[in-house]
Formats: sequence, C-alpha cells, structure tokens
Amino acid sequence: MLTMNLQEIEESTKENMERKNRILVFGGTGYIGKYLVRASVSLGHPTLVYTRPLNAQTPPSKAQVCKEFNSIGVTLVHGELEHEQILAVIKQVDIVICALASPQVMEQLKIIDAIKVAGNIKRFIPSGFGAEEDSVKPLPPFQAVLDKKRKIRREIEAAGIPYTSISANCFGAYFVNYLLHPYENVKDITVYGNGEAKAVLNYEEDIAMYTVKAANDPRTCNRVVIYRPQKNIISQNELTSLWEQKCGQTFHKAFISEEEIVKLSQSLPSPHNIPVSILHSIFVKGDLVRFEIEEDDLEASQLYPDYNYTSIDQLLDIFLVDPPPPASAAFE
Repeated sequence: MLTMNLQEIEESTKENMERKNRILVFGGTGYIGKYLVRASVSLGHPTLVYTRPLNAQTPPSKAQVCKEFNSIGVTLVHGELEHEQILAVIKQVDIVICALASPQVMEQLKIIDAIKVAGNIKRFIPSGFGAEEDSVKPLPPFQAVLDKKRKIRREIEAAGIPYTSISANCFGAYFVNYLLHPYENVKDITVYGNGEAKAVLNYEEDIAMYTVKAANDPRTCNRVVIYRPQKNIISQNELTSLWEQKCGQTFHKAFISEEEIVKLSQSLPSPHNIPVSILHSIFVKGDLVRFEIEEDDLEASQLYPDYNYTSIDQLLDIFLVDPPPPASAAFE
C-alpha cells in the first residue's frame, strides 16, 4: 500500500496546483487561431496545434506561422479531421479550443465525438468568436451561419461536455482595416446605415488572452462569456471621427442605406450574401449591444478586472505606427 507523509502530500498538492493545463488548438494557423496560440504560450500553457500536413500547396503564410510556432515551443500535430487521429491527440491534453472558420463549423461534430470518447477534457471552447448566437436575430444569410453554431452548442450541451462559449463580438484590428482603410490613401469611407448603431470592437490579442483565461476558469464552466468592455463600444460615426482626429484628415462619408444592404443580402449569391448580412447586423441594427448583460451573465472585462485590455482609442494609436495585421478571409 502506497503511503505519503504530510510533506510529500503538500509537495504533491503544490505540484498539481502549479501544473498548467495542456491546451490543444484546432485552426491555430488561421486568423484568430494565431492569436489564441500565442496567448496560450504567453500564459505558460503547453500548447499543441492540430493542423493539416504541410505540402507543396501549403500557402507560404501558413508555413511561416508554423515556423514561428516551432520557435516558441508549440507542438504541431499534423493530421486530418478523422476520428482516430483526433482522438489520439485529444487524449494528450486538458483543454480544447476550436478556431475553425465558419465554413468548417460543422466539422466540430467530429471533435465533439472524439471528446466524448476520450473522457478527459476539462473544457471545450467551440468556434464562434463573434455575435452571441442565442441572442441575435439577423438577416437570413447570417442567421444560417448562426444556426450552425447553435446546433454545435446544443450538441455540446447534450453530450455533457464541460464547455465555455465565447461571444467576442468584432475583431477590432480586422474591422478597423475594413472600415477605415488606414494604410490606403482613401478619401471616402463607407458608412452602413446612418452610422449611429453601436458595435463592439475588441483587439484580437485581448480576445485571445480573455479566451485562454476563461478556458481555465471554474467560474466560466458551462457558461457564455461576452466580451463587451465599456471602452470598446463605439458607433461607426464615432470611430470615423476619432480616426480623423488622430490622423489629421477629414473623410467624405458615403452612406449605404439599410434598404440597399437588405436588397444586397437577398440578391447576392451565397456565400457573398453573408458579409453584407453581418454588416447589417453589426452596424445597422446594432445587434451586439441590443440585449442586456444581466447580473448573472459573464462579461470578460468584469471577470478579469486586472487585465488591461486595449481600448479602441489605443488600438487606433497602434494603426498610426504599426504595419497592418495579416489579411484574413473576410468575416471568419
């Protein structure tokens, strides 16, 4: 019979408390995935990235990201989204974070099946770092995207897998690039609707840090965490005005009416009708802030008050001096 004295028990307890959860990221070489991987490493977690094998067709940008990951100690696991391969790597980790882009959202069913079989995962963070899918009702093309994410959430709940769902709202740097074109010599800025609807623009680095913190937090288990810090709630008109003050220029605003945007969502073929439907939801209807965060709901900046997130004002300062972040597929 194995026995331990008091000192050994204390040392064992300390070791377990200090042990960092091993984190596996699917989609880690994608747009938001890169930030998640870097955040995981920076917070001291042994980090694995599941990715397809590199070959002659691999984009140079992805190969460069993999090289960077190797240099910071990330373990790259090459494989396809096939059950036995997924299961083998999931058995080696504690937390799974999925950052697959929208076209692959239903592939998460394979990950869910593997997590159920493995039985060792402490927390699963499903893909869907945008609008809170159970709280908004957008135009049909965007609604179809959210319906798939809802299905994934319901599958996770039914499986009894410990999860945290993330509503990160807008990728701040991406949308600053998209709306303001800060590195182009533009005179006109397109404004959707009347420009008064409030949106939430969060810096990608902060989204990633909040996500890794939430993945390890007992308070967030089987809960939705909404990223709505007060300093990042801003209308498109306010954003444009703030940028004009910072860069010392005045832009002409070209307004696109709600009626025009709705018509585009109905006439454009899929998937081109999805981005305009997202723009309508965020910048015309203001869906990201139309629902209240209740007392029992979890909001990231309140959960982690000691973390100094980047305000939209500070994010625009970064654009004044730094090169733009890597381009991504629109509206991942």
